[in-house]
Amino acid sequence: MNIKSNTALRDITPRDWAQFGAGEVAYVRPVMVNGAPAIAIHAADGTPIGAAPDIGLAIAAIVEHEMEPLLLH
Repeated sequence: MNIKSNTALRDITPRDWAQFGAGEVAYVRPVMVNGAPAIAIHAADGTPIGAAPDIGLAIAAIVEHEMEPLLLH
């Protein structure tokens, strides 16, 4: 990455970062739902968009909607 690219990344606003990947990626992370383990699915901006009982089903749902799954930890 060159200096111009680094400068450009520093100039991105928090709002722009929140929209980065919107509609293209979904983040997954483990959560508890009603006392049971589950996998939360969030849009790139952090908006909850779903949940699944396990990682396999969460990834399948994301791929079904033509998005790229990413692990959030």
